[in-house]
Amino acid sequence: MTAIALTIAGSDSGGGAGIQADLKTFSALGVYGASVITALTAQNTRGVTGIFDVSPVFVAEQMDAVFSDLSVNAVKIGMLSGAAIIEAVAEGLDRHGAKDVVLDPVMVATSGDRLLKADAIDRLSRLLLPRAQLITPNLPEAAALLDEPVAKDEDAALAQGRRLLERGARAVLIKGGHGSGPESVDLLVEAGGVTRFAASRIDTRNTHGTGCTLSSAIAAGLAKGLSLADACSEAKIYVTAALEAADRIIVGSPEGHGPVHHFQAWW
Repeated sequence: MTAIALTIAGSDSGGGAGIQADLKTFSALGVYGASVITALTAQNTRGVTGIFDVSPVFVAEQMDAVFSDLSVNAVKIGMLSGAAIIEAVAEGLDRHGAKDVVLDPVMVATSGDRLLKADAIDRLSRLLLPRAQLITPNLPEAAALLDEPVAKDEDAALAQGRRLLERGARAVLIKGGHGSGPESVDLLVEAGGVTRFAASRIDTRNTHGTGCTLSSAIAAGLAKGLSLADACSEAKIYVTAALEAADRIIVGSPEGHGPVHHFQAWW
């Protein structure tokens, strides 16, 4: 059978993040990608200039169309800008018995532009955390979900991961890209223990879509039958290579944040 992954997220008109990054990642990792678009963004490497939300009814219609025909092996959820869309996605996951759901709680773009309305954070926590096999917050997102200060070190990040488990998450990958030091450390926090994934920190401005790419790479691994820990490990390797090669492609303005190189192994 063909491995199929579905991304439920916003569209990035600049092509570096969101639906576009997810589909590139699925393709690069040998998985067929389907999509449900939750929002359209007017966006490039310099920032987001506009957001147009897709109606919750049409989000549900897209989910029904995909799940009624395709055998979806894993789901990645990204940008959900409002409470009504979050509710529609949660209901759709239940309606179709979706499995291996990876939730990337996208709140702010690399440029600093807010992508999730403040009043929707509670709805995201209550409705989607328990339905996801894994959530993948970066340090600021983990802090926002808990209404706490951003973790300053690995111990604090681990403690926040454990508190997210207490809030209903089944597993948490706390991403260390916003941290400091020579290594970027991600922590997979599960009820049974913690797995540490470390890679050298890469000096590049081309980091647009890094979080989207990591979460969709994990979903691709799950779609192919990998365990959660192995899917996270393979995704970390893929994203690190995409970051290392990011300066080989020239996309957008020098003062912007260009994309990672999703196809570095082929181009």
